[in-house]
Parts: sequence; structure tokens; C-alpha cells
Amino acid sequence: MNYNRTIHACYEGNLVGALACNLTPLLFVTLMTDYGLTFEMAGRLTLINFFTQIVTDLAFSRPVDKYGPRRFVVAGHFIAAIGLALFALSPRLFPSSPYVGFVIATIIFSCASGLMELLLSPIIQAIPGPEKAKAMALLHSFYAWGFILVVVLTTFLLTVLQWQWVMLLWTIVPLAGGINFCFVPLAPMVAEHERTKGKELLASPLFFLLVLGILAGGAAEVSMSQWTSAFTEQALHLPKATGDLIGLCLFAACLGTGRALFGHFGSKWNVRRLMTIGSSLAVVCYLVAALSPIPLVSLFACSACGFATSLLWPGSIVLSTRVFPLAGAGMFALLAAAGDTGAAIGPYLIGLVADHAPVMQLKAGLIAGSLFPFILIFLLLGQKRMEKNELSS
Repeated sequence: MNYNRTIHACYEGNLVGALACNLTPLLFVTLMTDYGLTFEMAGRLTLINFFTQIVTDLAFSRPVDKYGPRRFVVAGHFIAAIGLALFALSPRLFPSSPYVGFVIATIIFSCASGLMELLLSPIIQAIPGPEKAKAMALLHSFYAWGFILVVVLTTFLLTVLQWQWVMLLWTIVPLAGGINFCFVPLAPMVAEHERTKGKELLASPLFFLLVLGILAGGAAEVSMSQWTSAFTEQALHLPKATGDLIGLCLFAACLGTGRALFGHFGSKWNVRRLMTIGSSLAVVCYLVAALSPIPLVSLFACSACGFATSLLWPGSIVLSTRVFPLAGAGMFALLAAAGDTGAAIGPYLIGLVADHAPVMQLKAGLIAGSLFPFILIFLLLGQKRMEKNELSS
């Protein structure tokens, strides 16, 4: 059976994930200006977004293994459209407190994003054929291309439309994706009697380090992507269009390029070594972005961080599938939950530090953010040592 349509549908599903995660940060400064949101309140939306994804990942892993992924991936697309529409309508539906509506809508479309994250990787993993790492990396590269599409189109549309209409237009993407997933073929998942049990995963110290690794990698990647737009406006005093089109788009282009390169050539490369190099480069990017006196250098560092962090999330998934090739949706749920935990905590902590540093604000937040890739370096070294010990024993 030909699964090309399935693979393309998964790529489109990651566009929906990019939309749910990255559309509202483009509006942070607008929401702060129009509705009185603080840095912490804006960061809290990101925290809620990824916390909801964590709960979704963990809550639906067993039903997905039991009933199969189709009904859940279709529902996820339609739920995303509902959440985006509600966010756009919140100022009208909750005129006395639009933030309440923003929170409710964020929970709804974040649930959809969590389903995408839980389902797309195992759907790809289940498709018969070699080079799973290539397919997985290309899947995650489409998150980055979706990121660029969201930034470019949103920035353009905001020049001619109010932000509410922009969000309503974006609901077309998940609606189309949901219809598409009703018809594409899906390969059978790992049979229950062959599946690596959750207890075995949780009892493995190596898997614990892999979980911590994707947590730190998620924090390193998403913290920079979530705050680049606001950072260029508030700290670097550059126009919003400059921050969005140059800073965010270059970040996403670097992110997607790194993943696409690994997708094409990854079978020849050492994944963990590349992740260690990327983590080291990410530390430098965070510090240069925060401390450089030249705004364009800081902007370039924000963008280069996309390439540095490009393999930290998908690389952790690749390492996990190599060590535990028969794991079911439960493993992907735990990895997704860990990555989302980092993606939630990271941007929130940066916003919190910015609020408590009235002089440096977001510059102080980015300095704190450099700790995430720094910690990952030591986790990767620990994984390598533990894997060697397991092979020798």
C-alpha cells in the first residue's frame, strides 16, 4: 500500500501544530497594549498551552493504542479550528475580561496541538520501510516551515485586517486537514503483545535521561521562538515587522533547514554528537542575543538559535526509538509530555525573570534561558555513558 498521502497528511498536521503554538505569541505585544496583559500573563498563555498539551499527551496515549489513531487525529484538527475561532471572538464573548476567553481558547486549541504531537510521530513510525529517522526529521521540519508560513502570512494580514479576522482565516487549515485525515490510509500500530510495556520504560534509567533531554531541548527551542517577536520590539526597539519577518522567519528557516539536512543525510551522522554541538551553539546564541550592544547581532543570534536547537527535540525521539523500537503510543506520549513541559516552563520562566528585572527585562530572561541548552549538554553525556554501560553489561 502507498502511504505517501498519509505522510503528506502528517506534514500538514504539523502545520496545525505550528499554528496552535506560534500564532498567539505574534500577538503578545498587541494583546499587552490593547488588553493590559503583563509579560507574566502573556507567558502564562504559553505555559497553559504546553501544560494542556502535556495532559492531552498522557490522557490519550492508552485510548490511541486501544482504538487506533484515526478518530483522534481527525478530532484534533476540528478542535484546533474551534479554539482559534474562540480566541478571536473572546473580546466580544468576554467583554469585561477578554483574558478569560484567551485562556479557555488556548486550552482548546492546545488540546488539539497535543493530539497532533502524540499521533503524528507514531503514525510515521508505523509506516513500513527503512529510514525512520529521515521521515521523522522531515516530519518535524514541516513544523518549522509551518512556523514560517504562520509568521509571514500573519504579519502581512495584520497590515490589512484586525487580528481577530486573521485568526478566523487560519481556521481553514485545520478544517481542511481534518477532512483529509478521514480518507488517507493508516498503517497498523505495534501489536499489544509485542509492545514494550510502560513499566519497562519507566524502570529504565536511560529512558529517564532521554525524557529529561527532550524536556531541556524543548525549553531551549521554544523559549527563543516564543519570545523573539516581543524581544525585538521591547528590548531591541526594532519594528514589529522586522522582528517577525527577519527574526522569527530566519529562526524557523534555520530550524527547518537543520531538520531537513538531518532528514536527508542523518543516517551518516551521530545524532547525539550533533545534539551536543547544537546545545553548545544554543548557549552562545542565547548569551549573544541578550548581551550584544548591536541590535542586528542580537537578532541574528536569535535566528541562529533555530539551527542550533533544530535536532534537540526530534533527535531525542530518534534516540528513543532506536533504544525502544517496539514502544507504542505510550512512549511517544511520555516524550511529548516531557518536551511540552520544557516548552511550557521555559518561556514562562523567561517572562517571569523579565518582570523581575526592570532594567534588563527580556535580556535578563534570555540569559536565564541559556541554562536550558547548557543542562542538556550534561544530559547527553550521561545518556552516552549509560548506553555504553548497558551494552557492555
